[in-house]
Amino acid sequence: MKFSILTIGKLKEAYLRDGVAEFVKRLRPYGGVTITELNESKIGDKPSDADRQHVVEEEGERLLKLVNDRSWLVVLDVYGKTMSSEALAAKVAELELDGISEMTFVIGGAFGVSEKLRNAARLRLSFSPMTFTHQMVRLLLVEQLYRACKINRGEPYHW
Repeated sequence: MKFSILTIGKLKEAYLRDGVAEFVKRLRPYGGVTITELNESKIGDKPSDADRQHVVEEEGERLLKLVNDRSWLVVLDVYGKTMSSEALAAKVAELELDGISEMTFVIGGAFGVSEKLRNAARLRLSFSPMTFTHQMVRLLLVEQLYRACKINRGEPYHW
């Protein structure tokens, strides 16, 4: 399975960049992952609700334009479905058996994802009812993708 991650914003903290880079490296033998970063939309220091909504819609449009039509779309969404690592691995394995060779994961910006993105997704996935920064979610996602690959190959993850 080839994994793609479309995300808003760059990783600002070195520890997050290092962690993501490590799991990107570990995923190479399993089909790999590509990460595409889009710039955050410009917004003032004290945005109104309307300003925030405009940013969410604008970022959503830019993200949707980059989704490959043949890819199975997953949107990371605080209101999405939670699943165990084993359930994610099972979903990846099921898609592979169905002939799906690419999954695209979308991580929205600081204000979340648009309804249009939610509606386009085959799966809306939440890591937790807690709120994480969109930057932290990127690290969690690549780690979980690596874990799913290890589970599906019956390989140990923890030594």
